Amino acid sequence: MRIILFRHAPAEARDPERWPDDLLRPLTSRGESRGRRAARGVLRLEPGVTRVLTSPALRALDTAMLLSLELEPAHKPRTLASLAPGGAWRETLRALAHEPADSVVVLVGHEPDLGQLAGVLLFGAPATLPLKKAGACSIDAEAPESGAGRLRWFLAPATLRRLGRKRSKV
Repeated sequence: MRIILFRHAPAEARDPERWPDDLLRPLTSRGESRGRRAARGVLRLEPGVTRVLTSPALRALDTAMLLSLELEPAHKPRTLASLAPGGAWRETLRALAHEPADSVVVLVGHEPDLGQLAGVLLFGAPATLPLKKAGACSIDAEAPESGAGRLRWFLAPATLRRLGRKRSKV
């Protein structure tokens, strides 16, 4: 199984007056643009994505949609409550255990949760491997279990965006 951890793109600043429920805080317009290019970069590295699972927070859901719309064929991401801010990584691993062994699954979520999940998969403990906004990493694992993963790549958002630039057809 390949597990790609993709942090949501830049979102609006926290503002309880505008978004009393922080889960409803959207991406900025710049975040949408950067997120789309980073998503293209992820898919250039991992063209065989079979499923996109996302936090129910709007900023993560929108990032997941940017990625999903780039897939051939496009498909709707599925929300996973354990990917919400403060979610339980154990629940995420249980959900991944239901995916086929040859799956390529993208998890779109938040920090420090994704970084802790990476630590669990790679080191067997929730040591944080921090991801920047619209940054990602790819982990191979025989099974989604503690310490079972091997890091394939870990890239900053700027690198993913460069990979995601559309090439001219000339």
